Amino acid sequence: MISAQKNESIRNSGVGGVCLMSTKWRDEQHSSFINFISCFLTSNSFRLNFVPIAPDLIFNCGGLSLAFIFVINSDCNNPGPMFSRAQKLKTQFAHLYVVVILPSKEQNDSFVHSYFSHSKDIGRPTFVPALDLEMGFENIVRIAHARGVCKRHDAVSKLKAERERSVQGMNAFLRVVSSIPRAEPHDANALQSIGSIEAIAKASKENILENTDISPEKAEMISRFFRDCKFNMSPRIS
Repeated sequence: MISAQKNESIRNSGVGGVCLMSTKWRDEQHSSFINFISCFLTSNSFRLNFVPIAPDLIFNCGGLSLAFIFVINSDCNNPGPMFSRAQKLKTQFAHLYVVVILPSKEQNDSFVHSYFSHSKDIGRPTFVPALDLEMGFENIVRIAHARGVCKRHDAVSKLKAERERSVQGMNAFLRVVSSIPRAEPHDANALQSIGSIEAIAKASKENILENTDISPEKAEMISRFFRDCKFNMSPRIS
């Protein structure tokens, strides 16, 4: 069982999601186990929906979709169908895990032997052994939650980086515009309608007047600032 502390960390992470359960797989399970799954998902901020899907479970968490095969009764004498199904589904789902219930050492040893005999690509998909049903499902939720948190943190990091680049770009824009004689903060805001510094540098006086509320005198000043090197480099009287 997952400890209360780990359950609390999942609930407090702010990353929940949706669990899609195969109707076929659901009908093969005991009702008490389905009730356990439903309660466990609810307590960890996941919604449960029953749909006809190829995997046994699909978790949508933190912007990431993960598929699971949940093998309750592994046939140690005939493991081929399990591995064949895994190989087929891994071509359809980028993130696929196979959770296998192996309550005894003998079953675990047999699984390890068959795994290396049948797996064509070690580690794809990922097989996760578990001692019992509840542990197996809790492992599934932990995997989905952990991957969702990582995905969300990655998205947040990208947004922060983009925001920083945007701020840096605006600062550079303001520095250039403020170096134009007689330019004021209002003028910098107005010039944004033209676009980047490069676009402003290429804009004619007429184009500046057409797209901003800047006065003709300032439009002339801006146009000369970027086009006339002598004007740009000459000393200014403040």
